[in-house]
Amino acid sequence: MTLLLWLAVLVLILVGIAGLVFPGLPGTPLVFAGLVLAAWSDDFASVGWWPTLVVLGLLTALSLVVDVVAAALGAQRMGASGKALWGATLGGVVGVFFGLAGLVIGPFVGAALGQFAANRDLLHAGRVGVGTLFGLFIGAVLKLAVTVTMLGVFVAAWFI
Repeated sequence: MTLLLWLAVLVLILVGIAGLVFPGLPGTPLVFAGLVLAAWSDDFASVGWWPTLVVLGLLTALSLVVDVVAAALGAQRMGASGKALWGATLGGVVGVFFGLAGLVIGPFVGAALGQFAANRDLLHAGRVGVGTLFGLFIGAVLKLAVTVTMLGVFVAAWFI
């Protein structure tokens, strides 16, 4: 039973890490679930809820906020209008239903269409779409940093 439990921990963490690279998988929440399961494996004796798992939960929430805000800031940096920001958000939501490509293309298309609707400038709309993609990339890098921090905090708490 213990082996199966640790195998589940490993799978959750590895799939979560893959989710940082492949949009559509809730990467950081899966890593968090794996870490909670690992803590539960010894009845929270090595890693307890306070403060470690609470801090890891807050870091997980932060990674979700970073995911949304980074794309918006990337678009805004390129002079996006409010319509472009709403378009990027809507494109991201719709993109979920079209797999990996949809999750990358959705925010780009949504931001570009929203910007084009706002000022009818195709070149500017394209720049806003590219800014959104850049923001998504920066968000992925930040989520990776948060996840590596989470793993480090957990390992330190387990062995200290």
